[in-house]
Amino acid sequence: MVKVKSVKIDGDDIHYFNTAIYIFESSSGYTLELGMVVSEVVLRKYKNEENLILEIELQDGRVFNTIMHPQGMSGGLPQLHLYCPLNDIEDYQDFQLVKENDFSFPKIDEGITLEEIRKYEMPNEKVNLKLNLPIDQSEWLAKQKKGNIDKIFKEAIYDYWKKQSTNSQFN
Repeated sequence: MVKVKSVKIDGDDIHYFNTAIYIFESSSGYTLELGMVVSEVVLRKYKNEENLILEIELQDGRVFNTIMHPQGMSGGLPQLHLYCPLNDIEDYQDFQLVKENDFSFPKIDEGITLEEIRKYEMPNEKVNLKLNLPIDQSEWLAKQKKGNIDKIFKEAIYDYWKKQSTNSQFN
């Protein structure tokens, strides 16, 4: 079975936690499929694109340049699943062949946790809050720049979590 060494999408190096590349055979023909466990940031960036230009380098030195299409994957870890149709599989004889009725799809999410992925790259989520604060704090917040407010809340939440975990040790 072939192993992926590196992946570039639209010229950008992609950090992946695990990957599988294989040929999928269905009644309508063959597709080259690439599944990758990636960060949530990478998934958000590419999952809704229609066409992606990929450069896939294999461990044996072969390089494939192709246009691939994202395919939806739900649940579990963030995965980017890409495919492209193949007319001929002659160049792919050493690739794993998965048939339409098989249950032998590569399991690329085993042994990886979301916590590990987020240690590498933590996504940011936009949050809107309605707070009931004393007027002096409200006025002070209104004068702050958005970046400062993000930093203040991020630090305050981490400090609060740290305080909570310390307090729970004594209870």
